[in-house]
Amino acid sequence: MSNSPSLTEASSASQRDTLPLGGLLALASAGFITILTEAMPAGLLPQMSEGLGVSPALVGQLVTLYALGSLLAAIPLTLLTRSWRRRPLLLIAIAGFALVNSVTALSSHYGLTLVARFFAGVFAGLLWALLAGYASRMVAPHLQGRAIAVAMLGAPLALSLGVPAGTFLGTAVGWRLSFAIMTGLTLLLLIWARWQLPDFAGERAGKRLGLHHVLTLPGIRPVLWVTFTYVLAHNIFYTYIAPLLAPSGIAADTDQVLLVFGLAAVLSIWLAGVLIDRWLSVLLVTSCVLFGLIALVLAFWITSPAVIYSAVALWGLAFGGLPALLQTALAKAAGASADTAQSMLVTVWNLGIAGGGLAGGLLLQGWGVSAFPWAVVLLMVLALGGSLNPSLRKRS
Repeated sequence: MSNSPSLTEASSASQRDTLPLGGLLALASAGFITILTEAMPAGLLPQMSEGLGVSPALVGQLVTLYALGSLLAAIPLTLLTRSWRRRPLLLIAIAGFALVNSVTALSSHYGLTLVARFFAGVFAGLLWALLAGYASRMVAPHLQGRAIAVAMLGAPLALSLGVPAGTFLGTAVGWRLSFAIMTGLTLLLLIWARWQLPDFAGERAGKRLGLHHVLTLPGIRPVLWVTFTYVLAHNIFYTYIAPLLAPSGIAADTDQVLLVFGLAAVLSIWLAGVLIDRWLSVLLVTSCVLFGLIALVLAFWITSPAVIYSAVALWGLAFGGLPALLQTALAKAAGASADTAQSMLVTVWNLGIAGGGLAGGLLLQGWGVSAFPWAVVLLMVLALGGSLNPSLRKRS
């Protein structure tokens, strides 16, 4: 006989004082597939352009539609499904990726592929809104930060290792088969997640806070402010990394530079996982200060390859643990309304990505890459102000 939901939660509760690595790694794998699905068209631009019979610029809009889906869907979908049990909802979000990647692999029509990518973003918005709250409910309060850090491991791994591997695979076997392989991996993840993850109840009707009420909880707005300003600054550099490297003469080594960034980001997540439950506010402030100092160094020594590589490594160290820091701070501030708060973070994060691309483009066109570091310094001063908010220190 299958376990009832109450027995499942009781069994889970007895293991909350240890990290349930099987379940947390399933969450991390979901994040890995999400980021890989988002970024693969960028790595397979020429092949997809030829296969769909459109220009590379139009293939680039597959990434834009994905981000738009996440931006528009995260908050409304999270509010709509607050009463749903968590595991079935998470499995639906994961299964959505098997569906949209299958459509992408089989579609020969650009319009249909665009629709599939939009809904991939919709499923991603829902999934990212669930991950941190799910991880935090699987452990005791004093392990919540570490659990969230493990669950967030998939994103930097996808960016540093998954995207280059996906690009290599697409070149070797074709972009359609690459997306089909992603579908197969997603189906395996569904089985693993169903086996490893406990189930949790949704929010009860009488305890659901409205969106505005959640937004006014102490600590929520400072975290969202840090999220927007930091991600905006990060994406000015990250989106235009090739032009940023040009003054030092290493624009052709962009893949190596991004690998350095990704490996440093993985190290950052490990450090965050070790320290986050005791030093959350200190880590957040340190991350803002370090990134600001890196930008200041680049403002004066942007032509030195050695400085660039060192700065990129420190940038990865500053940024890698940031999602876990922000999501842990938000989960602590929001309490039972964590999923709603996380949906706000997903929305603000995507606004930061879009804003970084737009601001970087305007700066590049108007003043060139020499303006990038100064813009990032200004944004990190603003982010630092949010990270020093007293309501965050009280909850660390």
